[in-house]
Amino acid sequence: MLAGKRLLLIIGGGIAAYKALDLIRRLRERGAAVTPVLTRAGSEFVTPLSVAALAGEKVFTDLFDLTDEAEMGHIQLSRSADLVVVAPATADLMAKMAHGHANDLASTLLMATDTQVLLAPAMNVRMWDHPATQRNLATLLGDGLRIVGPNSGDMACGEYGPGRMAEPLEIVAAIDAALGQGPLTGKRIIVTSGPTHEPIDPVRYIANRSSGAQGTAIARALAALGAEVVFVTGPADVPPPAGVRVVPIETAQQMLQAVEEALPADAAVFAAAVADWRVASASGSKIKKDAGRLPTLEFAENPDILAGVSAHATKRPALVVGFAAETDDVIAHATAKRARKGCDWIVANDVSPATGIMGGAENAVHLITPEGCEDWPRMGKQAVADKLAARIATALAATQPADKTKA
Repeated sequence: MLAGKRLLLIIGGGIAAYKALDLIRRLRERGAAVTPVLTRAGSEFVTPLSVAALAGEKVFTDLFDLTDEAEMGHIQLSRSADLVVVAPATADLMAKMAHGHANDLASTLLMATDTQVLLAPAMNVRMWDHPATQRNLATLLGDGLRIVGPNSGDMACGEYGPGRMAEPLEIVAAIDAALGQGPLTGKRIIVTSGPTHEPIDPVRYIANRSSGAQGTAIARALAALGAEVVFVTGPADVPPPAGVRVVPIETAQQMLQAVEEALPADAAVFAAAVADWRVASASGSKIKKDAGRLPTLEFAENPDILAGVSAHATKRPALVVGFAAETDDVIAHATAKRARKGCDWIVANDVSPATGIMGGAENAVHLITPEGCEDWPRMGKQAVADKLAARIATALAATQPADKTKA
C-alpha cells in the first residue's frame, strides 16, 4: 500500500533511534521511498552511513549546508514528501514543535512543512508523564499532528512504564492510516477500558480490579489501523493512548451514557471491568465508623452495557466484542456469556492470581466466536491488541458500512 509514497523520516536523539533502521527497511520493503534527516543527537546513536545504506538516499543533517541548499532547499525538502515521520520523537523535539522553535534542520523542516506529520514518541517514563510533555502533546494533537505510541514496557534506563517507542510494524500501520490507507480508515470504533468506581460515600467506592492496560492497547492498535476511536475509560492506572478521543468516566451509569452518545459506530469493544453492583443510595458525607455497629448498604444492579448495545434496535454496531475475565471454567463461562449477552465475540482470559495476568504486562486469551474457540498463545498485551485489531479489520471488511450520522 506504500508503493510510490515518499516519506521524510526525522530521526531524533534517543536509544530508540536504532529502531529507525528497521523502520526504514520495513518501509522500503513496501515500496516507499525514505528521505532521512538525522539530528545531531540522533547521530550519537546511529551513524549517517548506516541510515544512508538502508534508505538508499543521502542523509540530511545540517541546516547550513549550502550545497544542499542549492540542490534542495529545506523548504522544498519539507514539502516534497507525502508524510513527515518523526521516530523517535524526543521530549526535546516535541517541545520545539509545540513552541515553534526552529534552530536546527529537523525543527526547521517541521516548522516549514505543509505536509501531515506523524510522531512516534520515545523517552523516559518520567519525561513522558511530566506536565510539560503532556501540555506539549495536547498542543500538537490540537494542531492536527498524529501520534503512534508510546508503548509501556521496560526502559533502557531500568524503569518501567509508558515511553517506549512503538515497534516498527506499528509505525508502518500508523503511516498507512495517516495516508488514508489503513484497513480501518473511515470506521468508528468504541472501546471501553479500565474499572468503574461506584461510590459508597465521598471517600469510599466499589470497583473491579483493572489497570486499563489491555483496553488502552486495543484503542492504540485500532487507531494505528486508521479507525476513529472513541475511548471511554474509567479511572485506570495507565494513561490513555494518544490520537484517540478520550471520554473519562467514573461510574457504570456514566460509561453507559458515554457509549450511547458515541453511537452509531461500526464496532464496539467492551474491555472495561464494569462493577456489577452499586450502592443504591450513596451517602453524601463520609460514613463514620461506629464501634460495634456495621453500616447497612443496599445494593442495586448496574446497567449491562454489553447486552444493551448488543440488543440495540437501531444503532447496534456491526461487530460487538465483549470481554470475560474468569477464574475457573474460562471457556465454558465465556461461551455462555456470549450467548447470554448477544454479542458477536468474547475475548476470555484466566485472571486467577497464579497467572499474573491481572495488572501484568502479558495476557493469554481465548477468542470465542460463533465458529468456536480460538486459543491464542500468551503474549504481551500490545501484541494481543494488534492481533485483535487485525481480526476486527478483517471482519468489518466483510460488512456494509454503518450509518455515519453522528449522534
